[in-house]
Amino acid sequence: MEPVALSLARPREVRADAARNRAHLLEVAREMVAELGACNVTMDGLAERAGLGKGTVFRRFRTRAGIFLALFDEEEKRFQHRVMTGPPPLGPGAPAVERLVAYGRARLEFLVQHAALARASLDTAQPIPSESPSLFHVQMLLAEACPVDARSGILALQLVAALEGPILLYLQAPDDTPDPTRLVHTLGAGWQVLAERVTAAGAAPPARRRPCRPPPPTSA
Repeated sequence: MEPVALSLARPREVRADAARNRAHLLEVAREMVAELGACNVTMDGLAERAGLGKGTVFRRFRTRAGIFLALFDEEEKRFQHRVMTGPPPLGPGAPAVERLVAYGRARLEFLVQHAALARASLDTAQPIPSESPSLFHVQMLLAEACPVDARSGILALQLVAALEGPILLYLQAPDDTPDPTRLVHTLGAGWQVLAERVTAAGAAPPARRRPCRPPPPTSA
């Protein structure tokens, strides 16, 4: 039985070493991003500063983009924890529309703050991920605020596309973007108008909705 016991213990040791190496690499990568900027972090540089072989870095992250994807994923988990357990209106306890507005504003601020990581995590050799961490949450809030219009899920998909996709594209040229604080305020104000108008229209009974007025006739 001794050989069996030894063979079972070894994989656990390897997994523990792998976990420690990954945590160490992420911590060093985070320091390098803060010091040098994401565009100047390389797999060779990370391996050298971490005191590990480049093969170890490759096994943990596969590509340079994988390093930033792992860092961005950690920030994403912290953000989602705030959404699920934080105080209202971002967290539970506020009306659905207030939570939707607060979520969009917080999400936009998150994307602006971590735009460099988000851009660096995109692997040009791979398709852009189609799943959004915002979709389920936005769908849940819309189902409460305007259940009829939210039923198909299309409205949530369209709102999330307006919230996340274009924002990352807009932030692709950091030198051309305005002050981050002003940018967050402007984007957040636009999101609030969009969210409040969509939910107000969807929550109103059909008989009470005012039809769009036709444009005035043009003079010949």
